[in-house]
Amino acid sequence: MMEAKLVLEDGTVIHGKGFGSETTKFGELIFCTSMTGYVESLTDPSYKGHILMMTYPLIGNYGVNPEWYQSDGIKAEGLVIRELCQQPSHYACESNLSKFLEDYGIPGICEVDTRALTIKIRKIGSLKGAISTEDISDKELLSMVREYPDITEIDLVDEVSTKKPKFFGEGNRTLVILDCGVKRNIIRSFVERKTQVILLPYHAAPTEILEYDPDAVLVSNGPGDPRRVKNVIYTIKKLSNKLPIFGICLGHQLISLAFGAKIFKMKFGHRGSNHPVKDIESGEVYITSQNHGFAVDISSSDLPIEITQINLNDGTIEGIKHKELPILSVQYHPEAGPGPYDTRWLFDKFIKIMDEY
Repeated sequence: MMEAKLVLEDGTVIHGKGFGSETTKFGELIFCTSMTGYVESLTDPSYKGHILMMTYPLIGNYGVNPEWYQSDGIKAEGLVIRELCQQPSHYACESNLSKFLEDYGIPGICEVDTRALTIKIRKIGSLKGAISTEDISDKELLSMVREYPDITEIDLVDEVSTKKPKFFGEGNRTLVILDCGVKRNIIRSFVERKTQVILLPYHAAPTEILEYDPDAVLVSNGPGDPRRVKNVIYTIKKLSNKLPIFGICLGHQLISLAFGAKIFKMKFGHRGSNHPVKDIESGEVYITSQNHGFAVDISSSDLPIEITQINLNDGTIEGIKHKELPILSVQYHPEAGPGPYDTRWLFDKFIKIMDEY
């Protein structure tokens, strides 16, 4: 295996073994606590701009299959793991993890103390970093990392959104999805429920959306700071009195911004498939799949939206709804992939709203 190193903006330099592509990539180092699902996570567009670190120590043991992709390829900037399994065993395995990363030009580094790095991030917060297998000095690479823009300064949604309309499924109802970085499982979740899905670029104008005569609009998940996606916030405001609107993850944040809430960057975010969320009305607790580094702050009771769900680990807002209009959103991923199925009923709930509107 080739030599590789991980350099962080605080001056940390970690040497390990490289796999995947021989290159240098920059991003914000974050950790994910899922024990499985590395393929789904790497291909999740919400990880664009991030170097993904898995806290589970053995990664790659069941290989890779394109059926598990959540987009058209890897969107994360790099992968940090403790131990790489180079001889996977799974009936559906078609490739190994190293070849997967190599095919998409993404570097990986293993033989890293991911436990110590996770503790560091939990203590001081997410850090900019770089993975490199190239001949670049520690000093030069550190300088490049520090000059690299913060994730709040990059328009990441534009890098992952579809460039033209796409059509999926058939049914007696039509849903437009504004693609801020949608996962395939979200599309599948509606197609399975006999819904025609029209995927539009995130910057589609309200008039263009209405030309498709949809029954509702979904604002999808995606990467980066929601405050940079101003055109989607504008679209939500314009359509709020015309159609039901549902938001997932970044979509939840954008809907909240459209109705006056604030957004703040979390210290290290929520990423994993084991986060407990409590529904305020029913009192039920769900185990959810999450991937976000920003959160909603509703500090005023005068806003037209109200909190419906909260995270039991830290009390952050996990769900909201409009007080009068058929508009609701959740911070987590009800479609999972990877993760539990506890909240897939949300798709049935929104389809019922579409049918009754």
